[in-house]
Amino acid sequence: MNHITLTQHDLPIDAAPSPAAPGTLRRVVLAQRVLHYRLVWARRRSIGIVVRRGLVEARAPRRVGRAQVESFIRSKEQWIAARLAESAREPPAIRWVEGEWLAVLGEQVRLTASPGSTAVHLAGGRLVLPRSAFARWRSIAIEWLRATALEMFRERIRHYAAVLEVREPSLGLSDAQTQWGSCRKARDDAGRVLINWRLVQLPRHLTDYVVAHELAHLRVANHSARFWAIVAQLFPDYLSARRDLARWGGALPRL
Repeated sequence: MNHITLTQHDLPIDAAPSPAAPGTLRRVVLAQRVLHYRLVWARRRSIGIVVRRGLVEARAPRRVGRAQVESFIRSKEQWIAARLAESAREPPAIRWVEGEWLAVLGEQVRLTASPGSTAVHLAGGRLVLPRSAFARWRSIAIEWLRATALEMFRERIRHYAAVLEVREPSLGLSDAQTQWGSCRKARDDAGRVLINWRLVQLPRHLTDYVVAHELAHLRVANHSARFWAIVAQLFPDYLSARRDLARWGGALPRL
């Protein structure tokens, strides 16, 4: 029988899931506060905590009991408190009205209504949307962003796969709330890369870094020194890009 080794690697994003419905929240008493949190059982090896938009979410493998999860939460009380404070300063959601600003490729563009055009397009610092479809501006703008992202990501994957001399992996768009990208590879295939479409809002060089990072995992499964050497070969200024990525991730308004 042939054995297939499957690996997956994720690049975190500084963002968070939407708040849970009230009935799904659990309660734990900490030293300085009573904390409400959401518990999600997941296929993972260890307990993890995500804090954004006032919500604490604990993710744990199914073999772990609730008492162990809450013990872990207590051990991270100070960290959670700091993250909740940061969460309170997060930018508000985009208002889909004429004159609102939206980040596209690292630049702020103004939402502008066009009485005649039916196609979404960029023009002179404006994202032009059809006035007749005002009620659907959010959905059609996101559709345009996703299409723009897919075209850009596909071209950069083609470029870096050639530089790295690996087969071009398949590409999918991710809507993940906690990852910029991920790479999944079985032993004998070209792999599959998922890239978060929201990267299209960030400067182009950050897309290059995320793509380089994920394609480096086609060569090295972990984040060892050898892995980072490959990333540096593909994208020499990766340390600066990592800092920029973290800063942008916490600054993007919700769409």
